[in-house]
Amino acid sequence: MKKTTPILLLLLFSLSLTSAVILNSVDVSPLAPGQEGTIRIEVENILSDDAEEVSLILNFQNLPFIPIGTSEQSIDKIEEDDEEDFVFRIKASTNIEPGDYEIPYTISYAINSDERTRSGTIGVKVVANPDLVFAVSTDNPVQNRQGGITLKIINKGFFDARFVSVRILPEDFTLLSDNEEYIGEVESDDFETASFDVIFKKLNSNLKTIVEYRDFNNEKVIETINLPFRVYSEEKAIELGLIQKSNTTTYIITAIVIIILIIIWRSWRKRRRAKKSRRRE
Repeated sequence: MKKTTPILLLLLFSLSLTSAVILNSVDVSPLAPGQEGTIRIEVENILSDDAEEVSLILNFQNLPFIPIGTSEQSIDKIEEDDEEDFVFRIKASTNIEPGDYEIPYTISYAINSDERTRSGTIGVKVVANPDLVFAVSTDNPVQNRQGGITLKIINKGFFDARFVSVRILPEDFTLLSDNEEYIGEVESDDFETASFDVIFKKLNSNLKTIVEYRDFNNEKVIETINLPFRVYSEEKAIELGLIQKSNTTTYIITAIVIIILIIIWRSWRKRRRAKKSRRRE
């Protein structure tokens, strides 16, 4: 029993030394591509002895992050049952893929001149969302005529817009095609379009649509879009060369005039023949 007690005490003492300094809390705000952020780490000494020469190193090798300033910080001493904050500034790469990353760390310290080292990882989340902008274009925008409306969806964000659908709300025009179109995915730094066949009614019109998609966190986003566009009267469209002037009326009048002239010519010809016949008699 006398031999067992020292061994148990030695084992407990060794375990205490191993876990004497711990990362009590880690505060990391989510980062976006190209964004700077802060990693705040609270290191606690849970042993009844002071921890000296405490050093904390973050390893960014082969990771899409860079430290702003330094990747290593140190402090002379953390007293027993006390804690200290280590703050690092980091920056995410501009072309980083959104997702969860782990940054390895190494913490070293000395307890009563006995040097100790611990390693682990810190989780960092990179988030990015679509940034959609919209534009409208028209085909043959003439009042009371059939034409087309095209909605252009541009994604300026760092993440793809997924499960994108467009529902059109016709107010200033008559819709000839389906009022909803499924687009699917609008990739980052790209665009997609949705087109609809319509008959234009108002000169000053608006395209009202509801766009639905899912973001990085798979949450549904609903945007109501209201884009003005111009519709021309037939006279203005002819003036601008958008359409050709119809010559149907001219053709009809010309045909009527020709028919009248033919009737007059035939009537005159008959009267002339009748006069000649009477003279011969």
